[in-house]
Amino acid sequence: MSHNGKTPVDFWFDPSCPWAWMTSRWMLEVEKVRDVEVRWHVMSLAVLNEDKLDELPEQYRELLKNTWGPVRVVVAAQQEHGDEVVGKLYTALGTRFHNEGQGPVREAVVAALKEVGLPTSLADFADKGTYDAQLRASHKEGIEKVGQDVGTPVIAVPGADGEQIAFFGPVVTPAPKGEEAARLWDGTLMVASIPGFYEIKRTRTQGPVFD
Repeated sequence: MSHNGKTPVDFWFDPSCPWAWMTSRWMLEVEKVRDVEVRWHVMSLAVLNEDKLDELPEQYRELLKNTWGPVRVVVAAQQEHGDEVVGKLYTALGTRFHNEGQGPVREAVVAALKEVGLPTSLADFADKGTYDAQLRASHKEGIEKVGQDVGTPVIAVPGADGEQIAFFGPVVTPAPKGEEAARLWDGTLMVASIPGFYEIKRTRTQGPVFD
């Protein structure tokens, strides 16, 4: 339990990933309908894929290059202004990147920093490796809970026996709200808590729906 009696839910995201964004919006809905509190952490699609760049299509390699900037800015904000800014900054960035379709461009990053009252100079960390060690440590912490063959997001919650239950996903669109959000949470925890349970999947028939 966290200090306020709520169950802590650790959530690892890459701000550039539209699917992680969908899941994060659902998680904010879950906070309203279940006694949980989300703790936000970064992971990086660029780090996840850096050992297999040769196998990836050129278009995806280019995309990955553009993911370094935003996640570096989030880590810099966290290191210099504390954990509590991470969720707010993620919301401000994701709204611009995804809902407004601006993508992970510097203008969107600067506007997001401004919106949450952080110094816009943090945008300069997009091109610097100043906090890459912390970024990699956060990424490693999340990905080691679920293994290397998944992506973002990763969610971890305390299990009944004190062990953490961790999983990738859920991948869902649009983000469920209200009672539907609660049902998906309860069901996800139910299957994820079974030892030896690995996968439930179907082919995606649509892209992320941002409302």
